[in-house]
Amino acid sequence: MATNITIIKDAGDSTARGTSQSPERRLPGWLWFVALWCFGVASAMSLGFAFKLLMNATLFAVK
Repeated sequence: MATNITIIKDAGDSTARGTSQSPERRLPGWLWFVALWCFGVASAMSLGFAFKLLMNATLFAVK
């Protein structure tokens, strides 16, 4: 005995709940890790460069 099942998606149903019609795009976890790691390295290097510039601009410059 075969059963035919038809699934019909109501377009008005999802808009009534406030969800969008486009599929949700999410970045994978490893990509977030790489992006945050690169951001952390870049900010640490820029902070070190700014510290070096400020030290050289003051009387405490080490040569």
